[in-house]
Amino acid sequence: MKLADLPLRGPDVDFQALEFDYQRAPDHDRPTPARHPLVVVGAGPVGLALAIDLAQRGLPVLLLDDDHRLSTGSRAICFAKRTLEIFDRLGCGEPMVAKGVSWHTGRVFCRDQQVYSFDLLAEGGHERPAFINLQQYYVEGQLAMRAARLPHLEVRWNSRLVGLAQDAGGATLTVESPDGRYLLQADYVAACDGSRSSARKLLGLESRGQVFRDRFLIADVKMEAPQQAAAGPRACGVPSVGVDTPAERWFWFDPPFHPGQSVLLHKQADNVWRIDFQLGWDADPEEEKKPANILPRVRALLGPGARFELVWASVYTFACMRMDKFRHGRVLFAGDAAHGVSPFGARGANSGVQDADNLGWKLAAVLRGEAPDALLDSYASEREDAADENIRHSTRSTDFITPKSPVSRMFRDAVLQLARRHPFARGLVNSGRLSQPTVLAGSPLLTPDADRFAGALQPGAPAVDAPLNGGWLLRSLAHGGFTALVFGDPASEAAQAGVPLLHIPQAPGNALAWQRYDAQPGTVYLLRPDQHICARWRRPSAAAVAAARQRALGHAQTGTEDA
Repeated sequence: MKLADLPLRGPDVDFQALEFDYQRAPDHDRPTPARHPLVVVGAGPVGLALAIDLAQRGLPVLLLDDDHRLSTGSRAICFAKRTLEIFDRLGCGEPMVAKGVSWHTGRVFCRDQQVYSFDLLAEGGHERPAFINLQQYYVEGQLAMRAARLPHLEVRWNSRLVGLAQDAGGATLTVESPDGRYLLQADYVAACDGSRSSARKLLGLESRGQVFRDRFLIADVKMEAPQQAAAGPRACGVPSVGVDTPAERWFWFDPPFHPGQSVLLHKQADNVWRIDFQLGWDADPEEEKKPANILPRVRALLGPGARFELVWASVYTFACMRMDKFRHGRVLFAGDAAHGVSPFGARGANSGVQDADNLGWKLAAVLRGEAPDALLDSYASEREDAADENIRHSTRSTDFITPKSPVSRMFRDAVLQLARRHPFARGLVNSGRLSQPTVLAGSPLLTPDADRFAGALQPGAPAVDAPLNGGWLLRSLAHGGFTALVFGDPASEAAQAGVPLLHIPQAPGNALAWQRYDAQPGTVYLLRPDQHICARWRRPSAAAVAAARQRALGHAQTGTEDA
């Protein structure tokens, strides 16, 4: 069965068993290399998201991947609300949410007691949950099925990038396939080929940062039946784990079943549970991956009556790394190829998909001649700032989870003790600050406020969802271009600015949107194609809206338009 023939909804697809057919590329038989506007390298979540974005905009995209399968094991599993909203725009969010395990509650334990719980989406009025847990191969599979349905997108499996050179006119790629090597030319190359990026190595570039002296074991286990009443640590107040355990994030510091270390638990699709066990720096990764060493750890958590199957296991080391620059001429780096963080906080895949969301519309604007090439520099600067923010959060989480000195451990343990009784201390507990989209506050593409607003939706922030006209605000932005949100004034001058409008009447069903955007009659927000706010006014002129759009496209500003 061809990938495009698989059902987007309905019976589950065994994505772990899928193998993609290799097809001989016509470039093997061409006398001169074919020219492509964009070649994307790497068909993981980031590369697929970027390729789909460009193809949906009507631009031809060639996507290369050196494998013929999806990823194995759970890998990235926590996909945040903002990422799900991006997947909605790409046409594949619904089946991911339907398959994934939605959650918004986290619990933190220390030894034999709960320290506190938290809610990541305490208020209603959002279409998507705070997070879903879904194995990475399901996400890749849904993206791959969407890609296979797009006429402007060609995916070449078993096609490895082995050469990359560039000049002012474009890039030349050497691709190795089962039929030998061939050449391609591209206006731009998007390197989304992971932490071991071939593109990065071929250009002689590297990522720099910090490797933390600790290791964690990932164990995916499938519960086979409801668990019996457990003995051992459960008698000390640690909650039991079984098929009926709520879909929540549970994190333990120094639990009775794994003393002196930390443990993280997540429920995934198909009744598979992801367990991360801290091992310490001296652990032998190959030994720890052996089932004989994994099963006793899992049984200590689940209890002696547990019935489970070990599905997948891996050992990883904490590292926070990034390239100095995400743009190198005609080559732009995204996802793990550009930056990497420790896994606690779910900042890796979510940040990578948001890289693609930032880069896609800018590449489209440049390739269509609507924006100068310099607009792509703003991709690099905006997402470098986002990577720095993620690395800061990830580094602080890692330092708290794995203290490196007796003094830091003493501080960590004192904070955990205080947090049980005093809410002020809970803000100091750091079991992984969970992924949030970056506010691009310093971007030169933004038009500063000329009017006074309350709330967090400043220029640079992502738009926030709300019920709207019987549907959802973000769903109404599906066309993927600039949009002006016009609150309550259908005669607004913004209608003359040449930007599509989304009119939000002052009606009971739209009250939450008005509240979240601190709207008054005549308020206008200008949203970029990636749904970040680039300007807002209380009552703008058409010229002000048009000038803000030009600024957001990277055109030099010769003056300031009055609102």
